[in-house]
Amino acid sequence: MASTEATSMEEEKTVPPKPRFEPLKAHEMSEGGVQFRKVNVPAHRFTPLKKSWMEIYTPVYEQMKVDIRMNLKARKVEMKTKPDTPDVGNLQKCADFVHAFMLGFDPMDAIALLRLDDLYVETFEIKDVKTLRGEHLSRAIGRLSGKGGKTKFAIENSTRTRIVIADTKIHILGSFLNIKVARDSLCSLILGSPAGKVYSKLRAVSARLAEKF
Repeated sequence: MASTEATSMEEEKTVPPKPRFEPLKAHEMSEGGVQFRKVNVPAHRFTPLKKSWMEIYTPVYEQMKVDIRMNLKARKVEMKTKPDTPDVGNLQKCADFVHAFMLGFDPMDAIALLRLDDLYVETFEIKDVKTLRGEHLSRAIGRLSGKGGKTKFAIENSTRTRIVIADTKIHILGSFLNIKVARDSLCSLILGSPAGKVYSKLRAVSARLAEKF
């Protein structure tokens, strides 16, 4: 018995440690080539982009080490990797961050896409849930926002997401589970559920989510 234990201890000593590799830099991943991303600027987001340019430029260039510029002729925000870009994934994160801003998210909310890995943006349209026209569509959009945006803020705060309602399109920024809860609440409102019923369901679901974490 003692000899078996001694043998196992010797084997443990002889097992070499796991190798640790440094993450590949962006220029190494692309074999020295530069990688690019382009994000279209819709006409209605051109003025907000000019106002918030430094809020977008600073984290992308200084923190993520990615070159960024505005191409006025093509009306696109262009990004490319630099030799000192620490990770090739930074370029895609920056593209997602700029794209989220173009969808209507505040830069302070969209910046979470740069800092956290499990966040993404999901988009769906009201007609995907229910075909509504005219006044019925206007009332559905009104139900989603609530008086002074009260309903939208309640869903955002309960699910730890950010929601943008742009005409008939709805964009949700958050983690997978939280987006699902927020989307279910918004779909219930589109289908005609009263806000009070949605609030009570939200409270129950958010309490369950809190227990999980």
